[in-house]
Amino acid sequence: MTRDEEAVSRFVERFAAQLTEAGMQRMAARVFAALLASDGGAMTSAELSAALRISPAAVSGAVAYLTQVNMVSREREPGSRRDRYVLHNELWYETFTRRDQVLTLWLRTMHDGAAALGPDTPAGGRVAETAAFFEFLHQEMTGLMDRWRVHRATLGLPKT
Repeated sequence: MTRDEEAVSRFVERFAAQLTEAGMQRMAARVFAALLASDGGAMTSAELSAALRISPAAVSGAVAYLTQVNMVSREREPGSRRDRYVLHNELWYETFTRRDQVLTLWLRTMHDGAAALGPDTPAGGRVAETAAFFEFLHQEMTGLMDRWRVHRATLGLPKT
């Protein structure tokens, strides 16, 4: 079956716009969406430039961001001097696991802040509630990721 490249392009731009609205850099969102929509989950800078109609410099900046946040890795093409940019396996699981690590860091900071502000002050109460919320999210995220692995096994999806 041949792909409708126009429909794929619309999907890439739509998802990239949603990622941008959620706070991701615009060009990084476009590059990420293009990689996600590629059959191999990997593309070269030239392929990304052509697919997104952007400069190699824009691709480089986007990939630098995506690499920094561990959503993409850089691999050398065998027998070539060109790099391929590759989505990580279990991308969403890894992304949310890293977010959970950030929550843990924030949780510690909020506990320290609540103690410093005093539990009986309005600011201390707000910070303590924030800490409680982060703790709740952390606990739920751990169980959620475990349930996802079990559920994914029942879906018959190909390994990524």
